[in-house]
Amino acid sequence: MHDPQHDAPLGAYTKMTRQKPELVCPAGSLPALKAAVDNGADTVYMGLKDATNARNFAGLNFDQNSAREGIRYAHERKRQVLMAINTYAQAGSEAHWHKAVDMAADLGVNAVIMADVGLLDYTAKTHPQLRRHLSVQASATNYEAINLYRDLFGISRAVLPRVLTLPQVEHVIANTDVEIEVFGFGSLCVMVEGRCLLSSYATGESPNTAGVCSPAKAVRWVETPKGTQARLSGILIDQYAPDESAGYPTLCKGRFNVGKETYYALEEPTSLNVIDALPDLLRIGVSAIKVEGRQRSPAYVAEVTKVLRAAIDSALADPAHFSSKPAWNAALGKVSEGQHVTLGAYLRPWK
Repeated sequence: MHDPQHDAPLGAYTKMTRQKPELVCPAGSLPALKAAVDNGADTVYMGLKDATNARNFAGLNFDQNSAREGIRYAHERKRQVLMAINTYAQAGSEAHWHKAVDMAADLGVNAVIMADVGLLDYTAKTHPQLRRHLSVQASATNYEAINLYRDLFGISRAVLPRVLTLPQVEHVIANTDVEIEVFGFGSLCVMVEGRCLLSSYATGESPNTAGVCSPAKAVRWVETPKGTQARLSGILIDQYAPDESAGYPTLCKGRFNVGKETYYALEEPTSLNVIDALPDLLRIGVSAIKVEGRQRSPAYVAEVTKVLRAAIDSALADPAHFSSKPAWNAALGKVSEGQHVTLGAYLRPWK
């Protein structure tokens, strides 16, 4: 069947219909980018090896040469590439963020993902042809905010934070012509995205600036007679028995003594998984479904992309009779945080 999307020039943005949302997958490295493309991603998102990227981890991300190669690989296969320039420019260093935008335009990415209003303004004025997506880091949770970003900076898409119910997402979509992207799989954040005061207090660094809730230099694993302690800047986050799987120590997902109990006081280590809600997401008209995990391995990217591609295609083919296959959930469960999944805020049966 002829697909007009495949006739678009490289660097142009080819919009899916509202009935067929894009599957947007993470690319923390060139192998991960290729894994996403090869397993069915419509779109990949990447970042540079610097502070302009909120997933600024050692050994990950792209320099100019690898970015150019990744974009070539994706575009030759008629897939789209987004560049995350999603941190907030630091005072006196704005030129560094401007240079990243200029590089993204020169490389021919299909869109940039941003939160900083000054950077959005720079991009709109300097590269008006470069499509702009509002990052989840901007924490725009209502259509009024999204429409304001549209009117001021010409955004074409907004990524919603993971705190809205499905009816709330539907209300946003019904009241804006900006495309709406939602998270479909990956780690959850119960704080204001990228600006967690708990992590900042413990480590002295903003997650948005450092690119991670728990910087590696602040993490310590301490062996004790009772098991392994996970500490962040010396703060005890969790303790694991010898036969218990240990998760990466983030403050919100630690176990704490509250009253006379020790339990997950803020959030359990679980991953978001929206497969069961796919018919509803299609019905309300989401434009894109995003997988979290640029810090994860190419194997993770391949597995999650493959499963979500199959699930989305199945839901599109017959939404009225769609049901999640056990094999899908089993595969995703193996790569889920804490090996548990949830619909998160999308489903609040008590509400």
